[in-house]
Amino acid sequence: MRSMRGRTAIAGAVVIAGGATVWARWLARRQHHWARTLADAIPVNSAFWREQGAKSGEVLYVAIGDSAAQGIGASRPSHSYVGFVVRRMRELTTRRVRVANLAISGATIRIAIDKELPLLEALHPDVLTVCIGANDIAAFDPERFDRDVRELFERLPDHAIVADLPSFYFLPGERKVRVANTLLRAAAAERGFTVVPLHDTTARQGLWGVTTQFAGDLFHPNDRGYRIWAAVFEDAVAARLAEVDSRLAADSRPAGEPPAALDSGNSTPLRPDPANQA
Repeated sequence: MRSMRGRTAIAGAVVIAGGATVWARWLARRQHHWARTLADAIPVNSAFWREQGAKSGEVLYVAIGDSAAQGIGASRPSHSYVGFVVRRMRELTTRRVRVANLAISGATIRIAIDKELPLLEALHPDVLTVCIGANDIAAFDPERFDRDVRELFERLPDHAIVADLPSFYFLPGERKVRVANTLLRAAAAERGFTVVPLHDTTARQGLWGVTTQFAGDLFHPNDRGYRIWAAVFEDAVAARLAEVDSRLAADSRPAGEPPAALDSGNSTPLRPDPANQA
């Protein structure tokens, strides 16, 4: 009898182990497929935002960021959190809103400093959102992160709206994110920036969010996830937009007209370093 039970237990363990192996292989293939699919979306999304940046508008919204700002993982580029923020801005003002999305897929804070800030310096944004740093977590170095985020913040206008890093949900990534957000918030406080709570908002989504708010690579948000990201910015953007509207009402000069460099179609780099894509 004991021998039969032993053989049954062994057989059950073999079945479970086999099932786990099959599931792991399926998941790996699925993630590989999605990673390739989303990589193919990078030039498409970049071209979309370049076209948007070439348009004119009375109010200029500029975004500093990475693939999330570009909308990788969404069903279309306009369904990134930047796209939803723009849509909300257009509901809140009767003025034409132009967006210059300077984000680069795969960007770390250092890449944003080196490649996005030079473009920002040619602009005079009325509204500026900054959401960067998630790609720094894979090879997280607290000293380097602190140094880079302080350098970035020192070169931003005083009205910048900064998001902290989103939740990574599981260890060890989540532990690193919490350290990074402590450093980011300290640097933002020194500049007096508004920091919107992207981490707390995404963390509250829990396992429901993990299973329903991500693209198939389980890293980039999907449309539903990006709507939640955009909502985090909504109050701060609305407050800043009200200030801009008041200023423009008292000043007949148009704001946010595109400079020649952006009109030529160079508002968003089309070829980020493949080694840094995320």
